[in-house]
Amino acid sequence: MTPDTSSQFIPGMGEVSAEAMRDFIDLQTGAGGLFHAGENGVQRILTPLDRKVEFIVFANHTLTYVASAMGHPALYPLPPASFEAPADAVLMDLDGTSVHSEEFWVWAIEQSTARLLKKPRFELEQADAPFVSGHSVSEHLQHCIDKYAPGASLEAARTHYFDIVHYEMAEIMAGRGRPGAFRPSPDLREFLLTLKGRGVRIGLVTSGLHEKAWPEIVSAFRDLDMGDPLDFYDAIISAGFALRKGQAGTLGELSPKPHPWLYAETARVGLDIAPAQRHRVIGMEDSSAGVVSVRLAGFACIGVAGGNIASGGTRPLLMAETRGLLDALPIILGE
Repeated sequence: MTPDTSSQFIPGMGEVSAEAMRDFIDLQTGAGGLFHAGENGVQRILTPLDRKVEFIVFANHTLTYVASAMGHPALYPLPPASFEAPADAVLMDLDGTSVHSEEFWVWAIEQSTARLLKKPRFELEQADAPFVSGHSVSEHLQHCIDKYAPGASLEAARTHYFDIVHYEMAEIMAGRGRPGAFRPSPDLREFLLTLKGRGVRIGLVTSGLHEKAWPEIVSAFRDLDMGDPLDFYDAIISAGFALRKGQAGTLGELSPKPHPWLYAETARVGLDIAPAQRHRVIGMEDSSAGVVSVRLAGFACIGVAGGNIASGGTRPLLMAETRGLLDALPIILGE
């Protein structure tokens, strides 16, 4: 039997090859029962391999349903995205793309769950990987509660998490801490300086809360001898500050990747890029959630190897894939 080699057109994505379509699973019902394939104009309902979002496909447009472990899902249109080099701006993810830190943050989630269960030797399973990276802290912890500690308090888990993080971050900022917790991605210095030298603005984007993201950035720039990150980046947007008793916070826990808001705010507010100029901006991500976030914000996306894009099933949303940062320069600069 001859394999199907024909591409399929998905509004918002464009032509998707038969091979790339294998990253999607067809559903009969989507968005918590709001849509049904073959009814009311819905042609099909697709979900990537990690099932974190659903694409409700109509003849002329596609809606994206972002699920939520916190009980607040959302629907967004999936806009088409194009890119015209050379870039005016690059929007870069932090964890995995700029700094290799995922193992540390997964360890923090694992340790928080261990404390919640009062089992010091507790370990996450490999199957947990897509659900404890790329999203918000509360989403990660809620997954662990649902699977390992049904009925446990999310606030108790968050308390354990921030106790661990505060201690570790203080140690790292003091020049101590876990060895190798935050490692700059290979060739990060050359990549960033090349973009700066060509007049390309750079926005740094992370779903991490400020108190965990800032030490990462400082640690990486310290290792690279690049000075103050605030003097280098044109905009830095994080998920804000944690809301805890006795402190004011932000709404970052309910609007992280794969929602579009972090990337949208970096470009529109941080870099003052008008929607009409989106084609001169490109995002760079290594996570499945991050790719969806970039695309929902209206930008084309380059996938950087090493994260969970392939296992998450979001390769069809990418404009290009690269093995490393320097491989992306010809695409960004049009050379």
